[in-house]
Amino acid sequence: MARLFLPALLLATATLIAPAAAQEELEGVVHEPARGAEQGPQQPAPNPEAIQIGLSTNRVTITADFSGADLTIFGSVDNSDPLVARQGRYDIIVVLEGPAQDIVVRRKDRVLGVWINLHSETFTNVPVSYSVATTRMPQDITDTDSYKRLSLGADNLHIEPLDRDGNPQTIEQFRQALRDRKAAAGLFSMRVGGVEFLSQSLFRASLPLSPSVPVGTHKARAFLFKNGVFIKESSAQLSIVKSGFEQTIYRFSTNHGPSYGILATLLAVVTGWLGRIVFRKD
Repeated sequence: MARLFLPALLLATATLIAPAAAQEELEGVVHEPARGAEQGPQQPAPNPEAIQIGLSTNRVTITADFSGADLTIFGSVDNSDPLVARQGRYDIIVVLEGPAQDIVVRRKDRVLGVWINLHSETFTNVPVSYSVATTRMPQDITDTDSYKRLSLGADNLHIEPLDRDGNPQTIEQFRQALRDRKAAAGLFSMRVGGVEFLSQSLFRASLPLSPSVPVGTHKARAFLFKNGVFIKESSAQLSIVKSGFEQTIYRFSTNHGPSYGILATLLAVVTGWLGRIVFRKD
């Protein structure tokens, strides 16, 4: 009898333990979804702001009597934050950069009472013109390091000398003289307040075109800042060409140089001969 009672007791004990273990496993399976449900679904990240611009015209024709004009650039800030826009913490800087070329800067010195060019410095890939329009004062938009990093503004352009082994102090003097001459000719300019927001996302910029604006392909660039931090940049191209009789002569001289030289010489000879006849004294 004792032998029969002992197996029965062990079987009953195993039966009691097995449901308890199954209960713990079931609770473990149920708890995992519960922890996931507490976290909730992940929210998608907001789209970053972007900027788009468009020119009022992508082609400007100038004649011999061109006295300057204003170029209007329209743009928009995509995915703008309405709160940031209402607080006026978006800033726009628009730049119109002319074609690059090598420029020689000369310095005159007085020798024996005569001013002559004694020293010169050549700079490579210098924009012929550089106009800037901003929403407000530059120092209120971002810091100096950001302007230098973006090469934004006439004072932060990379104006490299052809001879990099020269005296750094002398090179900097010629570089500053180049900026001053460009500014005096109206080719380097800044218009504070030249960019204005028409709505929370739409803006308009006005940039001056100097009477001596060079022909060629110009590049318009717009920089978006948020709370003083650079966000995005957009660009568009503008073509400035000559028109009329001057443009015809320019194209002929460029495409047919030898023929233009012969015709110019013949014209000078004929003009001189006619002048001699008209103004001849009897």
